[in-house]
Amino acid sequence: MKKTLTLLSITAAMVFGSLGTAEAQKSKLRYADQQMELMNYQHALEVYEEAYAKKPTYGTSKKIAEAQDILRDYDSSYAWWKTTVGYEEADYGDYAQYLRSAQLSGNMEEAAGMLSEKGVDADSVPGVPELLTVASKRKVKLEPAEGLNSEGSDFGLSKDGKGNSYFVSDRGGSYPSEMPGLRIDGRNQYFSEEKNDFTDREYFSVYRRDSTGTISEVVSNVPDTYNFSDPSYDKEEGVLFYSVTRGIKKVKKENQITVQPEIYYSRLNQDGVLEGFTPVPFNDSIGYAVMNPFVDGEAQRLYFTSDMPGGQGGYDLYYSEYDGEMNFGPPVNLGPEINTEGNESHAFRREDKFYFSSTGHQGAGGMDVFQADYTPSQFSNVQNMGIPVNSLADDFAYRIIEGEDGKTETYLSSNRKGGMGLDDIYTIQDVYKQFLARVIDCEGVVITDSYLATLRDKTQNGNVETQRNGKGELMAELEPESDFGIVISKPGYFSISDESITTKGFEGDTVRREYTLTPIPYQLPVYVDIVYYDLDKFVIREDAKPALDKLGEIMGEYPFLDLIVASHTDSRASDEYNITLSNNRAKAVTEYMAQHNISADRIRLEWFGEQELVNDCGNGIPCSEDAHQLNRRSELTLEAFPDPSKQYEIPESFQDMDFCDPEAIFEAIQKELEAIPTIYFDFDKSMLRSVHKKELERTAIMLKKMPNLMLYIEGHTDQRGSEEYNQPLSERRAEAVKRYLLDRGVEEGRMEETWFGETRPVNDCNELTCTEAMHQLNRRTELRVGKSSYTYSGRKKKVDVL
Repeated sequence: MKKTLTLLSITAAMVFGSLGTAEAQKSKLRYADQQMELMNYQHALEVYEEAYAKKPTYGTSKKIAEAQDILRDYDSSYAWWKTTVGYEEADYGDYAQYLRSAQLSGNMEEAAGMLSEKGVDADSVPGVPELLTVASKRKVKLEPAEGLNSEGSDFGLSKDGKGNSYFVSDRGGSYPSEMPGLRIDGRNQYFSEEKNDFTDREYFSVYRRDSTGTISEVVSNVPDTYNFSDPSYDKEEGVLFYSVTRGIKKVKKENQITVQPEIYYSRLNQDGVLEGFTPVPFNDSIGYAVMNPFVDGEAQRLYFTSDMPGGQGGYDLYYSEYDGEMNFGPPVNLGPEINTEGNESHAFRREDKFYFSSTGHQGAGGMDVFQADYTPSQFSNVQNMGIPVNSLADDFAYRIIEGEDGKTETYLSSNRKGGMGLDDIYTIQDVYKQFLARVIDCEGVVITDSYLATLRDKTQNGNVETQRNGKGELMAELEPESDFGIVISKPGYFSISDESITTKGFEGDTVRREYTLTPIPYQLPVYVDIVYYDLDKFVIREDAKPALDKLGEIMGEYPFLDLIVASHTDSRASDEYNITLSNNRAKAVTEYMAQHNISADRIRLEWFGEQELVNDCGNGIPCSEDAHQLNRRSELTLEAFPDPSKQYEIPESFQDMDFCDPEAIFEAIQKELEAIPTIYFDFDKSMLRSVHKKELERTAIMLKKMPNLMLYIEGHTDQRGSEEYNQPLSERRAEAVKRYLLDRGVEEGRMEETWFGETRPVNDCNELTCTEAMHQLNRRTELRVGKSSYTYSGRKKKVDVL
């Protein structure tokens, strides 16, 4: 019996001892859970780890991993999530967190392999964040800011008007906590007097680094300040904005409170001492957080972070407009373009760019820096700033600060690997040159719709990514000491090629260019000629061959030219016969051009029979042979860029031509072909000879096909006769040309005539003894063509008429 009682006692002791141990373990976990609710994350983590050491379980391992997530210790977070998913109780939610921590700590390959061994495909895990694909890494390098960082947390740089830097640090050290002495009352949100319970480190404070490099602490004069951070200096007002968390113990007899950060501002004297303090009117230290001020003095806006009611998710970005008397307007939420269900913070604006940090937009790590386009009325085009600005860790407080010399310095705060402490301040330096090109149209307006730009690094033998800024300008980052080439193309426009871009020996920051995309002037007539035929014949006459040879030569030189052949007959013979005859005449041109290796597909044939007579020599009307001859013809039109579906390149010999002026190519072709020959008047006559009407026929066709051209007619005489007689004679000669062209359908408004009598001779026969041939050169009418809406400045051309 005694033995039995002894055994029962031993058993009872073991059972109740075990129960006591289990109850103690539960008590420890409940206590740690309570500390998590009170946001004492670091201390809660220590208690969880103690509990796990005594009794490893799935639940405790998961709580440790979650605490590490909150504290953003991504390496430790990954290790504990790896432990957590090793338990049979682990579910797909745990797998997702495991993969996320693997992404943030750079262990994705290992994590995916471990899940594969468990029969889980990483790509099938719901909610797994996609890795950010950064097509082009920022061409910058990050260096620790000299003289600012410590073994603690250092972040958030601002400067006053005299070059003094202000930043945040908890460089006082750490204070490991014992459970009983953590807070005055563990059930209340009281702050410990000596340290930050979130991190078990010194409370944050603002520090000042002067121009000599001396660092001193700035003392907050807000009563009961614990955390003092986020300095932002308004140079116009001489005011420093900042965040503080105050030691509030009780509100209206209510002890169960959570104290939130607030924004204050103070005058900052020349010694870096705060004078007075004023809260912004939308603080609510018990209701919600108001923190991370950025004062935009130019726009007179105060940006800040808050979780006040009515936001998009966790912490959102807001602004409040203020006036010169520091009267603040109501908070304005930046809206869903900026704010997400995650957390947004640390706003900053410079010119037309707005910068902020976020955990809600797709990023490369924990908290990333993003850039958006800014106007006073909207924020748009949010872009991740890419690696290396962002890392697998937290990146925030991006600032571009302009010094007294006008140069800018860029700063970033981050807890990335390789830093001196927990958070460090880095400088961002461009190690590459910027490329900025304005691609404009013929009106000088930047082209904002789509075009293709291919920028090549000829030294590194690879392509360089380009992008468009908010103004539509083309941007890229160029390797130093390299040569580049760019091709810009757009359907219906001439491509642009520039092989002169280089950074070799370039000492500036930005290589600038301006390019004009000009539309291809499709189906542009650039030259007209006429060949004539004998009666009832389609054989090419000897007098027509020089014109065709000339066309064959230039078509061989310029493959962007096609020939249109419109053939006609006189009115003699039947309509049916004449249609066939005109068709044969058109074919004869094609056959002749073959000897110049001009293929038939570059010649477009048209035939009209007797349908388009140039005069009144219709059926049954008596006409001279010269008049009939004008109708037996093939009108030859050279057309540039004839195929509207084809993408033409600017001809090499015309690279310097302004194709915004389509008539420029017309002028160039006319010059090359010497298109308009010289013809003369008989002495004291103003009548047109029939043989020279052919030249005016060419002029009439040219003007009809080129409606942007204007014809300028200048009449001249020789120097025989008086000035009073010669002046009206030159007028009659100009008028004779004009009348002929009017009869051929040229609008009167497209012809402008002037007359000079004997005042502009080719040969000055008052000074020379002139032959009849020299007098003949003076008896002329000159024609020159120019654009109808512009003052003509091109080469003078002549059609001198008998």
